[in-house]
Parts: sequence; structure tokens; C-alpha cells
Amino acid sequence: MPLPTDEKALALSRSLLQAFDNINGGEHPGFRPAHAKGVMFTGTFKASPDAASLTRAPHAHGETPVTVRLSDFAGIPTVADNDPQSASPRGCAIRFHLGEHVHTDIVAHSHNGFPTRTAEEFEEFLHAAAASDPAKPHPNAIEQYLGAHPKALQFVQAPKPIPTSFARESFFAVSAVKLTAADGTTRFGRYRVLPELGNEYLDASAAAAKGPNFLFDEIKQRIAKGPIKFRVVVQLAEGGDTVDDATVQWPESRAQIKFGEVSLSALVADSDAQRRRIIFDPIPRVDGIEASADPLFQPRADLYLLSGRRRRAADEQRAKAMRS
Repeated sequence: MPLPTDEKALALSRSLLQAFDNINGGEHPGFRPAHAKGVMFTGTFKASPDAASLTRAPHAHGETPVTVRLSDFAGIPTVADNDPQSASPRGCAIRFHLGEHVHTDIVAHSHNGFPTRTAEEFEEFLHAAAASDPAKPHPNAIEQYLGAHPKALQFVQAPKPIPTSFARESFFAVSAVKLTAADGTTRFGRYRVLPELGNEYLDASAAAAKGPNFLFDEIKQRIAKGPIKFRVVVQLAEGGDTVDDATVQWPESRAQIKFGEVSLSALVADSDAQRRRIIFDPIPRVDGIEASADPLFQPRADLYLLSGRRRRAADEQRAKAMRS
């Protein structure tokens, strides 16, 4: 996956990366600028019989190996799992391994929605947050931004409770995709990744009593006892629904079709190094599933790639230093 050749797109990706670094108190070499603290698993995806009615994509038929990364939100690798501001929304990224160096991904987080429609607006959001000091006169930069952007305000104010386990959390893809079946039928949908065990959340006092790594400790203990399962469903749009704006959610009355089941079986070997190297891609890049016209797709893909290359470079520098 190459970096964009368009100078404007490349400048936006670099600017977004810098904006994340600013809000994270600087770069953390070898880590993502968001969702830095994560854990990765291997497993399988078994397609539902209904999946083939939605798309001709190969993983909609039979079983497919997967790699799954679960994470806290902040770009700070030491963020506490029970930090009410920085740990949420949590992330879930699923890689479907379709062949040697061939894959497609789902990238989702634990809130159904996104604060901005475009990457440019999101960059403004990050700059405003980084520039704001609660101790200084109000309204500060982020308060002014949120006052002028009601969807971002809605995102910030929405409850983001802390789960008892990653295995009890739901995740929602940011953007809609276009699904094409073998007969040429097309539908737009958004992925949801739902825990087999159902949702379970802590109240504020119970969350505050937990240790800073309780989610990661718990999920490692859980996977040692047996598989962790999630259902992948697709919420389908209906005629007239907005399919190119991540700030707009569809009514819960919209059909949700079971796409399949992810079963996680083990932690990834050499997990720290592999988590740094893997670069997830929000753009599907597989026959039968394609990006909608949502303007977030390409900038997110560019940013992930830029971040991934920076992580890999940090690893190479670390290895070189160890050899010298």
C-alpha cells in the first residue's frame, strides 16, 4: 500500500500525525498515535450463511484465519485502562487473511459514531483539544470548537462506559461500505462486532477501584481458559439513509444481518513486535466490498500507513542500536 503521491493528501496525513503527537505529549517511538496500548490474538472467522447474500468477497464463504487487535484509545502506551477520559473509545481491528500478503480489514471502535465528517475537521478538533487549558479563561479552544460543531459535541458528551472485559464490549465500524453479492446486488452497510457474552460495564466507582492494566490482565487470563468469541453483523442502510458521513448513524430499526463469528484462540507470538509492525487498513480492498464515498476512508488509510512506517523505522533503529 503506497503513500499518496498527491502532495495535499500527504501533507494532511503528516499534519494529522503531528496533531496526535501534540495531544499525546510528543511522539512515543514504536507506538501508534492513537490506540497505542493494545493486545493481539490469532483466531478464525466462520462466515454466516447470510454473508454470501451480501457479498461475493472470499471471506463471506467458509472459514478464514484472522488476527485481531484490541486496544485502549489514547496514543499513550501507558494509559490506564480505567482512565475515564483517555481510554475510551476502545478499538477493535480484524485482519482477514485471504492468502499470502492478501487481506482485508475491519477497523472499529466502541462508540457508534465519529466526531467529524472530514479529516480536515478532525485535525481542527485535535488542535483545539491540544491547545486547551482548563485552568485558563473560558470558552477555551475546544469549547469554542464544540460550540460550533454539534456532532463533535455529541460525540464528546456521549457515555463511554468502561467494560468489565474486552470480551464484554461492542465495536462499531466508523464508515459504511458497499457490499456486492455474486448476482450483482449491492447494499450499503456498517459492521458491528458484538461480544458473544453480551455487554457488561462498570459504574464509576467500580471502574476507579480497578488497576491500570485490568482489562489487559483479564483478557490474557480469559484467553488461556478458552476461545473468546464475537459476532460480526452488518447493519444495512435503507433508501434515503446517508452512507457517506460517519457522524450520521442509522436508526436501530435497520436490519442487522449476521456476517459471521470470530473465535479468538491464542495471543499472537512475539506480540509486542507484531503489534508494532501490522498496519491495518480501513479501506476494504477486496472484490465484493468497497469503500463508500465517506471522505474519511483515504485520509485514515494514509495516516495508518504513515504511522506504521514510522513504527517500523523505530523498530529498525532499535535493532541497529542493539547490534552496535
